[in-house]
Amino acid sequence: MYKKRTAIQKILDFVFFPLRAATLFHQDKWGLSSLASDRYYYAVEEVTGFCLDVGCGRFNRFVVEFLNGNGRGIDVFPYAGLTADQIVKDISHFPFESGRFDSVTFLANINHIPQPMRDIELAEAYRCLKSKGKIIVTMGNPLAEILVHKIVWLYDRCFGTHVDVDGERGMKEEEDYYLVDREIIARLHRAGFKNIRKRYFITQWCLNHMFIAEKPR
Repeated sequence: MYKKRTAIQKILDFVFFPLRAATLFHQDKWGLSSLASDRYYYAVEEVTGFCLDVGCGRFNRFVVEFLNGNGRGIDVFPYAGLTADQIVKDISHFPFESGRFDSVTFLANINHIPQPMRDIELAEAYRCLKSKGKIIVTMGNPLAEILVHKIVWLYDRCFGTHVDVDGERGMKEEEDYYLVDREIIARLHRAGFKNIRKRYFITQWCLNHMFIAEKPR
C-alpha cells in the first residue's frame, strides 16, 4: 500500500502553503507536508506497479517511504543514503533491461538534465518502461521555481543549514532552474510517449504541476 495523505492533511497543506513554501522544503513539521512530500503525494497517486525514480536524491526517499520499497532509485550524484549501485554516471544508458518498470518518475529534476542529454534520458526512460507504462514529470511554475531556489539559498545562508540539494551538487552547465511546459511536452512526444495530460498541485495553489504520459503498446 502506497503512502497517502488524508483529506484533513490536504486542507491544512493548502491553507498553510505560504508557510510551507518559506520554511518546509524537505522535512515535514508542525503537522504540515514539506514541498518535497507534496510532490511525492501527488506522484504516488499516479504511479502503478514497480517504479524507477530518476534523480532520487537523498536517501531515495520517494521509493523507500512513499512506495514502500516497490521500485528503484537512481541518481548521478552520491547523495547521503544512496548505495554505489544507485549511482549512474552514464545517463545515456540506464543499467536495466528494457521493459522492466511499470512507472518512471522525474520529480522536480528534469531541468537538471543537461540540455543535450534530455531527449536521450527520456528515451532511456521509454525503453525501460513496459507497454502501457507511465512516466510522471513534475515541474513548478517558472516564477515559483526561481523564488523557491532563492529562498532555499537564503535559508541556508541565514541558518547555516544544508537544505539546498542543488547547492550541494552544484548547478552544471546547460542545466536550468525550470523548464516551460511546451518543452516538456515536446520532449515527451519525441521520446514516443502518448496521452499526455497535465495535473496541478492544488495544495501548492497550482504553482506546481506534473505531466503524466503513457508508453503505447
